[in-house]
Amino acid sequence: MSISDNLQKIKQETDSVGVTLVAVSKTKSVAAIQEAYDAGQRIFGENQVQELRDKYELLPKDIEWHMIGHLQTNKVKYIAPFIKLIHSVDSLKLLQEINKQALKHNRTIDCLLQIYIADEETKFGLAYDEAIELLRSDDFGTLKNIRIVGLMGLATNTDNEKMIREEFYELKTLFNGIKVSFFRKKAHFNELSMGMSSDYKIAIEQGSTMIRLGSTIFGSR
Repeated sequence: MSISDNLQKIKQETDSVGVTLVAVSKTKSVAAIQEAYDAGQRIFGENQVQELRDKYELLPKDIEWHMIGHLQTNKVKYIAPFIKLIHSVDSLKLLQEINKQALKHNRTIDCLLQIYIADEETKFGLAYDEAIELLRSDDFGTLKNIRIVGLMGLATNTDNEKMIREEFYELKTLFNGIKVSFFRKKAHFNELSMGMSSDYKIAIEQGSTMIRLGSTIFGSR
């Protein structure tokens, strides 16, 4: 199936439940991204800053670019002028740098707190208590050029669907608690980014509002 056919099939699954599709375009060619764009896709996710910058320069400017990979503080300045959403905020230090760079460009950058939910040491993210501590901190309260719009989590890479389902359920529960405690009157705190090509159907079932799909759209690498 073509990229266009794949997108059409996925959108039939997701549009009815109101889930946002992020096309994960890392390692994909500009031509492949353009093909997805021509088929109507406007949101793309990258995990390397340099690759993201290069593609931003070459592709249509109405694309909404998301940073979905681990982000180092010294790289924030390169994407601050145009990035729409950063999924992978895992420290107050990173949030402060995003705020600093956003201020330089007179804009507010939307962010998701990445929560560590997987049973894997290789994944990044804040522990539940660390996320609460960050949101309660005085330093966080001073950041006026970032906006926390939700949470993101990566499930364990496993065939055990019960385990994946439980990890997503726990993240949704945390999302609900943080919403009530910190963002009760903030309509913008409404995104729960969880689910990739291997587990997005479970993620949607557990309350995901945003899924990140690469091979399902572009085919296997």
